[in-house]
Amino acid sequence: MKNIVIFGAPGSGKGTQSDLMKKKYGLGHISTGDVLRGEIKKDTELGKTAKTFIDKGQLIPDHLMIDMLASVYDSFGKDHAGIIFDGFPRTIPQAEALKAMLEERGHKVAAMIELDVPEDELMARLIRRGQDSGRSDDNAETIRKRLDVYYRQTRPLIAWYEKEGLRNHIDGLGELDRISADICKVIDRL
Repeated sequence: MKNIVIFGAPGSGKGTQSDLMKKKYGLGHISTGDVLRGEIKKDTELGKTAKTFIDKGQLIPDHLMIDMLASVYDSFGKDHAGIIFDGFPRTIPQAEALKAMLEERGHKVAAMIELDVPEDELMARLIRRGQDSGRSDDNAETIRKRLDVYYRQTRPLIAWYEKEGLRNHIDGLGELDRISADICKVIDRL
């Protein structure tokens, strides 16, 4: 089982690379952003609560994310090939909670794949995505807030995963095929 945390700032290519890994390795995929947007669209209580945080560029409270994540993870059954965690964890307490949740099931994270992209490129990618997709959270003001939250709250996870022996740094700037090949080298070694 190859449970993988795909990690990086907003706009670093986590979703794009996750799609490629799903196809190549038959992995499941949990994008917390997609799950939350689905809850918002369905106008559930979680969706309403999440929207208030997302609209401000803030992170969703840990207990909401962990409850949602455990439910989605369990929906893949006990014998899956592995899951890509995209957009989670975003804080050290979430990483610790994910580790505990997986251990309860006899599972673990096999690797953290960090997509490293310069901030100016992140801004450009997210502005383009907002124009192409119409996502309301991809505007300059909210992007700046999201990047600030990433640098303050999420980026410290790099050191946490380094200590766990799971960090794999990938240069996320350049040709899509080269980035994907670098990721495949990591997964093939697991």
